Amino acid sequence: MERDWLADQFEDRRAHLRAVAYRMLGSQNEADDAVQEAWLRLSLSDAAAIDNLSGWLTTVVARVCLDMLRSRNSRKEAPLPADLALVSPAPNPSDEALMAESVGLAMLVVLQTLTPSERVAFVLHDTFGLSFEEIAPIVGRSPAAARQLASRARRRVQGSPSPEASAPREVVRAFLAAAKGGDFQALLWLLDPSAVLRSDPAAVEIGAPATLVGPEAVAGRFSGGARAARLALIDGAPGLVWARGGQPQVVFTFTIRGGKVAAIDLIAASERLAGLRIEFL
Repeated sequence: MERDWLADQFEDRRAHLRAVAYRMLGSQNEADDAVQEAWLRLSLSDAAAIDNLSGWLTTVVARVCLDMLRSRNSRKEAPLPADLALVSPAPNPSDEALMAESVGLAMLVVLQTLTPSERVAFVLHDTFGLSFEEIAPIVGRSPAAARQLASRARRRVQGSPSPEASAPREVVRAFLAAAKGGDFQALLWLLDPSAVLRSDPAAVEIGAPATLVGPEAVAGRFSGGARAARLALIDGAPGLVWARGGQPQVVFTFTIRGGKVAAIDLIAASERLAGLRIEFL
């Protein structure tokens, strides 16, 4: 009975643990291996002595991933495959696809340029909100040194050009996945520093803000939202559409600059919608 309870507790946390591992490793198969290793270690431990099971498991997965990254580096790891964002079959394929899209191939390419310790510190702090006091023993550094690792990684991530600059559709697809998944950090990364949201009067009437300026404001508006939006081509350009009864109600057009979202325009006026050529993807 106790083992069944422990298995249930682990399953409740599996999605989170796989997200942590996938962010660090960029490979769904390796992420699954890391999570399975965490279960093996948990099953062999004195679970009753663990005060914070979620924290304990996250720490174990992070340490396993760090070891895997270091081993990968020692083998002079092969270049990232072009189809990395495609995930292998799993019990819930829709969740797997959402995870891959919300991280984005571009982010995974950039993360590969970091050292293992930088990558672990950056992912744990900037994506999953662990404190540097919690991260320090995982990477074997002091909290101050762990902070430096994350800071150095952040500068490299923010300063890297996006491999998706020539693929606006993938940028919009990643934006939609991050919005639906409530991934605020991924949204920030996809937004240009001067990002702006603009709404026409009809969109304002149904609750949209007239204007939002800055990536934090725009990301805050979309994080956890856009659940009913669908990817579409708007006059041939990638965008999003919210439809009701098959009829478009609001169209989101995107201005992509340098692989980042520079502007989002919300169109809800019926006469403007009627003049748009919309093709759902």
